[in-house]
Amino acid sequence: MSAREVVVAAEALERFVAGIFRAAGCSASEGERIGRYLVSANLTGHDSHGVVRVPRYVEQHRRGTVIADVEVDILRETPVLAVVDGKYGFGQTVTPQAMRIGIDKARRNGLAAIALRNAGHVGRVGDWAEMAAEAGLVSIHFVNASGSVLVAPYGGVERRFSTAPYCVGVPRPGEEPLVLDFATSIVAEGKVLVASQGGKKVPADALIGPEGAASGDPHLLYGEYTPTGPRDHAKGTGAIRAFGDHKGSGLAFMCEVLGGSLSGTGATDPARGRFANGILSFFVDPAVLDPEGFFPADVARYAGFVKGTKPAAAGGEVLLPGEVETRTRKKRRAEGVPLPEDTWAAIVATARSVGVDEAEIQRAARR
Repeated sequence: MSAREVVVAAEALERFVAGIFRAAGCSASEGERIGRYLVSANLTGHDSHGVVRVPRYVEQHRRGTVIADVEVDILRETPVLAVVDGKYGFGQTVTPQAMRIGIDKARRNGLAAIALRNAGHVGRVGDWAEMAAEAGLVSIHFVNASGSVLVAPYGGVERRFSTAPYCVGVPRPGEEPLVLDFATSIVAEGKVLVASQGGKKVPADALIGPEGAASGDPHLLYGEYTPTGPRDHAKGTGAIRAFGDHKGSGLAFMCEVLGGSLSGTGATDPARGRFANGILSFFVDPAVLDPEGFFPADVARYAGFVKGTKPAAAGGEVLLPGEVETRTRKKRRAEGVPLPEDTWAAIVATARSVGVDEAEIQRAARR
């Protein structure tokens, strides 16, 4: 543990976060759900989508831009398709409702598509791929964040995309699923947020300035800020860069069109104002598509074939999608969740701001 890092047991962190959201006006079940999914992101090493989000979520709820305890509406429905309105509910509440609709349809019909619009921040998209995989389904997710204009397209310096995540999940009987989950920017905005609070630095070329110079300085995205104060990307003069040159930029564009435009959320627009995630998700039941059972055996064969390659570096290893997350989850469950001191201080300040009992804060602080 570094001098500027604290480590909190996962279960204690879940309880503390749940208590913050209960105090902020959420039901006990919603608070527990938000705590579970945020800490789940930290456990997998996706700290950008973990408890670093607590102050921002609470502030969004305080302003009324995110609504507690929402039940989704189904706007359109067929046996294999549904359009779901999240009504600006917390993503950790409305997204599992939408995913369950898709999972149930795919189990009945072998295939389903779900468009979720107007969701609060949905967190780590890999959670939803894992939810589908637990049900035995392959899933593909195109996501956008309308109103969150952060990323410059390839060849440009001005913000035009959200971080536009893309995710694929594949179940593996008896093993952890394969989960490919990434932002189409070099880094997710949350990683810049973590870096701004003393956490892991972002790559030196992750951001781009108004004159085209690459940078790793979070101030380029947020402008000036204090260690535990809010981060407002509207104050920054730069942008995050799309990954993979024209390929990543093209994939980001399609995530905006499919997750945003086609879901009814709208592709990212600086004039929109209110943040919302949109998702277009596809679910496939391998048992229906592949009645002979070829798929799981061939996935296992191919995974072994890929991992069996000679490493490029001595002592190195070829990793499958989701393998790092599985190992990190096991390690952090055993050893605790590491957090930058500034992140922890901001969470504690948020807890006090919503009236969490000081004794509860001190119990959490003992970690």
